[in-house]
Amino acid sequence: MQPHTCAIKGLICYTKRGVHTHWVTLKGNTMNYPPVTLGGPQHDDIVELAKAWAGTTVAYAIVLTGAANLLSIQIIEALLVSAIVCGLGFVVHELAHRQVARRYGATAHFAADMRWLGLSLLLSFTGIFIAAPGAVWHTGVNDARRLGHIAWVGPVSNLLLSLLFLLLYPIAYIVQLDFDLLLRICVVGVGFNAWLGLFNLIPGGPFDGAKVLAWSTPVYVATVVVAGAMAFGLARQDVLIQVWGAIIRMAFGVS
Repeated sequence: MQPHTCAIKGLICYTKRGVHTHWVTLKGNTMNYPPVTLGGPQHDDIVELAKAWAGTTVAYAIVLTGAANLLSIQIIEALLVSAIVCGLGFVVHELAHRQVARRYGATAHFAADMRWLGLSLLLSFTGIFIAAPGAVWHTGVNDARRLGHIAWVGPVSNLLLSLLFLLLYPIAYIVQLDFDLLLRICVVGVGFNAWLGLFNLIPGGPFDGAKVLAWSTPVYVATVVVAGAMAFGLARQDVLIQVWGAIIRMAFGVS
C-alpha cells in the first residue's frame, strides 16, 4: 500500500493495486470510504463533481424551502438559489484543492461520497444542512508547505466567492436588472460562502485549517480573521444593503 494525503477526509489514505481507499477514525470507529480506481476509466471528475453539485443543491434547497413546501412554487426558486450558491461553493472549493495539487505535480481527482450525500438529503427534511459531498485525494505531495497551500485555497476560494456575490448586487443595480431573485442570491451567497470558508478553517481533524496551521501560523490567523469578519459582519441583509449603497456612492458619486 502507498500512503498519500487526502485534502478533505482523512489525513492519511492508502492505495493497493491502484485502488484508492479512505480510512478515517471518528470517535473510535474506523470508516472505510468507497474505493476509486486511480486514473482508471471508471473515474470521471466531471461526473463526480456533478453528483456533488446536484446532491448539495437539492439538500440545501429543501432546507431553504422547508419540507412542508416542497410541492409549492418556492422550491423552484430555492433550487436556483441553492445551485448557484451552495452547489457552486462546494464545487469551486474542491476544484481549488485539485488544481493546486496538480500544479505541484500531484495526481489529484475528486470523488463524490454517495453515503454522505444521501445522509445530507435525509437530514435536510428535518431542517438540518450537513454537507460532505466528497473529497479531493492526491498523491505525490508530502511536505507541510505545499500541503498547506493545497488546503488553504479551499477556504480562500469560498471567501472570494463571497466577495463576488457582494459585488454582484450593485452591478445589477447599475444595469437595472430585476432585484428580487438576485437579492436573495446575493444575501445567501455572501453568508453561505463566508461561513463555509470559516468552517473549513477549524484547526483540527480532517479540516483544511489543520494543514494551513501546520504550514504557517501567520497565514492561518490572518485567514481566520478575514473569514470571521466576513461571516459575522456581512452575513446580514441590512449590512449588505449598507455596503452596496456605499459601493455605489463611491463609484458613481451618488449621494
